[in-house]
Amino acid sequence: MRYKYYICDVFTTNRFGGNPLAVLPDAEGLTAKQMQQIAREFNFSESSFVFPPEKGNTKKVRIFTPATEVPFAGHPNIGTAFVLASAGIIEEFNETTEFVFEEKAGLVPITLQRLHDGSFWCELQAPEKFSIGKTISAEILASAISLPPEKIILNIHSPQVVSVGLPFLIAELKDRETLEEASVNPEGFKQLIGQDIPPYVHLYTRSNDEFDIRARMFAPFDGVPEDPATGSANCALGGLLTYYNNASSGNFEWKIAQGFEMGRPSSLNARTQKKDGEIISTYIGGGSVMVSEGVIYVDWMANYPCLLNYRGQFFKWRRLRKKFRDGFEIYNWIVRLVEFV
Repeated sequence: MRYKYYICDVFTTNRFGGNPLAVLPDAEGLTAKQMQQIAREFNFSESSFVFPPEKGNTKKVRIFTPATEVPFAGHPNIGTAFVLASAGIIEEFNETTEFVFEEKAGLVPITLQRLHDGSFWCELQAPEKFSIGKTISAEILASAISLPPEKIILNIHSPQVVSVGLPFLIAELKDRETLEEASVNPEGFKQLIGQDIPPYVHLYTRSNDEFDIRARMFAPFDGVPEDPATGSANCALGGLLTYYNNASSGNFEWKIAQGFEMGRPSSLNARTQKKDGEIISTYIGGGSVMVSEGVIYVDWMANYPCLLNYRGQFFKWRRLRKKFRDGFEIYNWIVRLVEFV
């Protein structure tokens, strides 16, 4: 079986920057096992698989890391909307178009804009309201990210689990140099799991340049040692900063840099809305650029052992038939030889 795919770079307007994404725009017929195999073959942070909608929305989308399926992620939604529009798969398109993707975490509204230079800019609204979870000590987190505890800033919040569809442990670091020094310690990440903390760690520091925030995200047990641009984590980060903002109402925005340490610079725009002390909505947006397209081949029979067994029996029967036919021809040759003599 042949499946068309596209590869785009998300949260960038420059090829080979941002976060690469593989999109299969017509994934009907694929099983969960096959989608996981394909995601592992591409080996990007995530790959997305598009299906007809089940609830009357634009499309149904399933998202896989190299290790597992996730209910929601930022850059797969942005990139999938970009691919569907730029490849002409969704034909009805105005300067501004609204998509709604059906995902395990819920409905994901996406606004897609065609800019004057022909490029696209996408923004999604997180499928779940901002929620806040457990905190852990700076010492436990420091062990996981190979840093001394005193370089983790606790003035506003402790290392905190938050989510807008996918949970992350978020912590603020002292400065950009500290952010650059952070690295994965697998044993420390195992301690996080032992504390019932999701092993998705998003680190950030305030920035005094063209960006408001610089960030890095590590998810080594999902096959993602480091992610170049994490929409869901930065969307949750916006919610966290809004949560601890003393203002009871308002609109808040941040320009966030990620992936620079990996050589894949990314730019993400996070924004939130707060009313009467409640976070109403969280958003993440950015650009995308097409990189390549092609076809991937899938052995559909591999998922049906009974058919494989039948195929094996069939070829065994063909070999036996050939042996019988060859033996019968030898017998006839001997009979004719005897008659001739």
